[in-house]
Amino acid sequence: MSFFNKMLASVGIGSAKVDTKLDSDTVVPGGEIRGVVEIQGGNVEQRIDDIYLTLNTTYIKEADDKKYTVPAQIDRFRLTESFVLMANERKVIPFSFILAPDTPLSIGKTKVWIATGLDIKNAVDPTDKDYLQVVPNQIMDSVLQAINGLGFRLREADCEQAPHRLRRRLPFIQEFEFVPVSGPFRGRLDEVEITFFPVSANDIEILMQVDRKVRGLSSLFSEALNMDESNLRFTVNQGDIPHMQQKIQSIIQSYS
Repeated sequence: MSFFNKMLASVGIGSAKVDTKLDSDTVVPGGEIRGVVEIQGGNVEQRIDDIYLTLNTTYIKEADDKKYTVPAQIDRFRLTESFVLMANERKVIPFSFILAPDTPLSIGKTKVWIATGLDIKNAVDPTDKDYLQVVPNQIMDSVLQAINGLGFRLREADCEQAPHRLRRRLPFIQEFEFVPVSGPFRGRLDEVEITFFPVSANDIEILMQVDRKVRGLSSLFSEALNMDESNLRFTVNQGDIPHMQQKIQSIIQSYS
C-alpha cells in the first residue's frame, strides 16, 4: 500500500463498511440470535484488528437530584481474529449467540440494540446499529397476562439504576408499573410494580411492590412513612402457567 493510501485509510477515506443482517430481530431473553456480518472493503486494504457485537440499552440514573439517561452494555461478543481486508473485498461472517436471560424487554421506553464494530488501527472504526424486539418468554408472558387479567393496566416500564441491595450482573433493573383500572383491586390499590430476576431457564424470581390505597388520616401517616407499601419476593416456573392468574391474585390479596 502506498504512503498516500495509508494516509487515506487512517482518516477513514475509502475505508471498510460493515452491515449486520439478523435472521430475525424478535427474540426472548435467553433465546438465540443468528445472522451475518457483511464487510465491504474500501479503496485500500486495511487490517481489521477485531470484529465485535455488543448488546446495549439505556437506563435512568439519578445524581444530585437529577435524572439522566445513560447507555449500558449488556453483553459483548468477539467474532474473529485480526485479518487483512483487501481493497473492494467482501467478507460474510456468520454468527450466533444466546441473549442474556436478564436482557430487558422492549416495552415502554426501553430499547435494546446490537452494535457491530470493526476495530481498525489508526482509523475511523465503522459501526452499525440494529434494534431488537425483545419479547417476554413464556413464563414472563404468563405473569404479565395474569396481571392484565386482574384488571391492571401497564402505566410505565423503565430501566432504572438498581439499588445496591438489588444489584446483580447489570447496574440497572427493569420495573413494570401497573395501576388497577377494573377488577377486584380497583379502589383498593394505588399500583403494583414488578421486576423479573431470571434464576434459571425454568424459574423466575419476581420482586413485587404492592402500594395500598390511602384512606383517612392514619393512612396518610402510613403513606408518609412508606408503611402503605409491601415488598415481597416469590418464584414462578413453567408449572405455574396454567394457574398463574390465581397465584398472582392470591399473592396480591395477601398484601392488600
